[in-house]
Amino acid sequence: MLVPAKGEAFDFYLYVSYLWTASNMPFEGLQMRAEGLLPWAQSIVRERVIDLAREYEPHRAHDLERALNNVLLHQRWPQDGGHLPQFGVRLRVSPEERVRERLRPYWEERIRLECDHELQKIRARQADELTRRWGVVLRDLEDDPVTAHAAALAGPQFAEIFRRYVEERRGSVPDLVRLLREAVKGHGDLALGPSEYTQAWDLALRTYERQHGLSEQVN
Repeated sequence: MLVPAKGEAFDFYLYVSYLWTASNMPFEGLQMRAEGLLPWAQSIVRERVIDLAREYEPHRAHDLERALNNVLLHQRWPQDGGHLPQFGVRLRVSPEERVRERLRPYWEERIRLECDHELQKIRARQADELTRRWGVVLRDLEDDPVTAHAAALAGPQFAEIFRRYVEERRGSVPDLVRLLREAVKGHGDLALGPSEYTQAWDLALRTYERQHGLSEQVN
């Protein structure tokens, strides 16, 4: 069944399922009566749906389908019953082909964007997980006395990456180590007070030197 959409430039396709019921009537008799009453039933349905269909834009077929079924699903005709079979309906609505073609680029782009978004979220989760795991691995290796050998066993590429990582970490602390040494000696911009502060600075200095292998590198 075709009914006009809003603006009447396009139509909706209505696929109507009829459910016929009757009391004290054999199946063959009900089937024959239903076939004879079908044109009348179709006119009833069209009369009920056409005004509502005109309220919906041509690309809102799903919204119209839901609205029509909400209105018609629990109704029966003829309403007084009597000796005639009664029927109810359930409808499915589709846009016409011209509308489907116009909607296709929109849905293609939306599908592409949603897929790209999901891929980006997956990549972000994986990057975060790998970063956390490698952070633990690199910190553990950095403190290990057999670091260089362990890195080499993992493969030349990993060994090179780990070497650069350690060099960058070491390169970031010499200035701090120099500052601590000056503080311990009472030089530079830091004015120390009691001797316990000097001891605390000295402990921090030794800790940094030991962790980064700088005991002999920074003077």
